[in-house]
Amino acid sequence: MGGYVLAVDQGTTSTRAIVFDGDMKIAGMGQKEFTQFYPRSGWVEHDPEEIWDSVVSTVHMALREAKVTAKDIAALGITNQRETVVVWERESGKPIQNAIVWQDRRTASYCDNLKRQDLERTFTKKTGLILDPYFSGTKLSWMLANVKGARARAARGDLCFGTIDTFLIWRLTGGKTFVTDATNASRTLMFNIATNEWDEDLLDILRVPAAMLPEVKDCADDFGIVDPELFGAAIPILGVAGDQQAATIGQACFEPGMLKSTYGTGCFALLNTGSDMVRSKNRLLTTIAYRLDGETTYALEGSIFIAGAAVQWLRDGLGIIDRASDTNGLAEKADPTQEVYLVPAFTGLGAPHWDAKARGAIYGLTRNSGPAELSRAALEAVCYQTRDLLEAMQKDWKNGTDDTVLRVDGGMVASDWTMQRLSDLLEAPVDRPVILETTALGAAWLAGSRAGVWPDREKFSATWKRDRRFEPSMDEKTRAVKLRGWKNAVKRTLSEL
Repeated sequence: MGGYVLAVDQGTTSTRAIVFDGDMKIAGMGQKEFTQFYPRSGWVEHDPEEIWDSVVSTVHMALREAKVTAKDIAALGITNQRETVVVWERESGKPIQNAIVWQDRRTASYCDNLKRQDLERTFTKKTGLILDPYFSGTKLSWMLANVKGARARAARGDLCFGTIDTFLIWRLTGGKTFVTDATNASRTLMFNIATNEWDEDLLDILRVPAAMLPEVKDCADDFGIVDPELFGAAIPILGVAGDQQAATIGQACFEPGMLKSTYGTGCFALLNTGSDMVRSKNRLLTTIAYRLDGETTYALEGSIFIAGAAVQWLRDGLGIIDRASDTNGLAEKADPTQEVYLVPAFTGLGAPHWDAKARGAIYGLTRNSGPAELSRAALEAVCYQTRDLLEAMQKDWKNGTDDTVLRVDGGMVASDWTMQRLSDLLEAPVDRPVILETTALGAAWLAGSRAGVWPDREKFSATWKRDRRFEPSMDEKTRAVKLRGWKNAVKRTLSEL
């Protein structure tokens, strides 16, 4: 092997660029946070220009740290926060308003209205998704209805719609390439995952003109060439996948039955179901795991909106910790006789409840409850929610999830306490890999394998290495008490009891 591969990981709160060497090791990295806007309760926005600036600056950082130039980069892979919507002018490339973020709940009433028209089954059959503000389609529909003149301009072909990957590719190629990949397209409520095409019936329902939609490609494909003026040389963009699908690839979950869960701002568990498009009966999502060489691999997905964001809330909202890492030590010191439950429904509850109107709540507080108990509750909330997802997956997928090993990644998995508690509450082994940057690694593998400088799927899978396995050690009685308390807390939090 030989040749460097660049990955851009454009996330919800920060952008990272990572240069990997020919042995798939990190040679250089740049990271930059950007502003979160909350115009109203339940609304979340990003400035697309600030995101773009963060991409350019972090790429320069990563190249400098790796002591390479753009001429040394064989390929670029992009992974991105999914479902976040950008609409921009085709002529100028200027966004017509801030991006609406995947966490945004402003279209809840619109989704309810579509449900009342008995349209959810239509969307679910075609897209594998449910009607929820989480997904891109209703956000786009809101923009067209609320930005002056947008619908007419879109119909004329003057506006472009994209998830973050599409917007970045457009900018990186100087407006020459207007594309997305199958994984990002599958999260829009407009893409038929059986036919692998934009669906005219769904576009009509959402009143979205087809003229504003990008071409959909495989995850490893030719997505255009980076304008050499940006970084000093032309770089082919050869890999694209939404962040959770990229993490699935980075974890080498290529075989049916393999399961990964990513713990970042939110938590997302994907179970590879191969060519079998499993229709969930337990409020999970059926989605595209990846599409390679024209062949689609599907997954069951459970989406948790708040994971690491709950720890950020302890730090930035309540001010009871200075650093996210403080929660690890505090959780260890928490009073074991107190059962404090945090249900982090700050932006509603995701799978398997899908309650957009639910809001966060804390149960079990006593006069002695303090930062330690709240820290433990925030970390345990992630574990409880993962347990809910795994139980739903076991009901939907009959091919062996009972003995599944969970592969984990994301910022929270550095906490040994959290991973041990996760294993305890799941009653299952949890494997933490050596390389924690699995999302960026997945995007890099897509690009590097396409460029011919990285190994194929089988050889890449063989390179996956475990850092540590966490085995369950909690006794059954304690686990049962804790799970019963969690289920009671969630029941009390749901907006419609």
